[in-house]
Amino acid sequence: MKRALVIIPTYNEIENINDIIPAVLSQDDMLTILVVDDNSPDGTAEQVEELQKEYGDRLHLLKRSGKLGLGTAYLEGFRYGLKHGFDYMIEMDADFSHNPKDVMRLIERCRDTDADIAVGSRYTKGGGIKDWPMDRLILSYGASLYVRMISWLPVKDPTAGFICYSRKVLDTLNLDKISLIGYGFQIEMKYASRINGFKISEVPIIFKDREKGVSKLDSSIIYEAIGGVIKLRWRGLKGYYKV
Repeated sequence: MKRALVIIPTYNEIENINDIIPAVLSQDDMLTILVVDDNSPDGTAEQVEELQKEYGDRLHLLKRSGKLGLGTAYLEGFRYGLKHGFDYMIEMDADFSHNPKDVMRLIERCRDTDADIAVGSRYTKGGGIKDWPMDRLILSYGASLYVRMISWLPVKDPTAGFICYSRKVLDTLNLDKISLIGYGFQIEMKYASRINGFKISEVPIIFKDREKGVSKLDSSIIYEAIGGVIKLRWRGLKGYYKV
């Protein structure tokens, strides 16, 4: 049976971790979770360790020394998944903004079609966002348009963070060259994948704002993404990501 690793980075997600883990694992027996915790002071990692007693080999934990960035958390998760032989690796938030019921839809898009990457897309037909204020909607949609204009990525939601990668994508890419750590990481991974000829398919999802805990979004993440798009476009023209 094919196996899929759902990578969930955490920092102070004690209010969500007890619910998100069973919600994901109940979707299918092929799913395993890897929580990558950045030394949460609220005890998130300790709670995951308690849950490991119940879920055994279906729940794993990487504990890091501090807040090292979303991108580095996913890169460590990818390397873990490659080392342990997983066929698909999924990026997912801990706060239920990504619906656990959509995890298998992303996997099935890669498994049952010629897609190498499946993106849970807010901006493709059938997708949408729930419970966001208008200013945040405008910022997000405007950022997506900006990224598409600069990078030429044929993806309507290039900053999306709910993604399934087939193993061959992560086996092929030089992950050491992925350097952006915030939302820019999501763009850079899609961009490097596209340059290397992998097919990206968008699966419509409804993105819901978190109900518990505090958002980790700040201005530095946004500025990194804005400047990072120009940087990765230049690198792409120079063949930096090509393997």
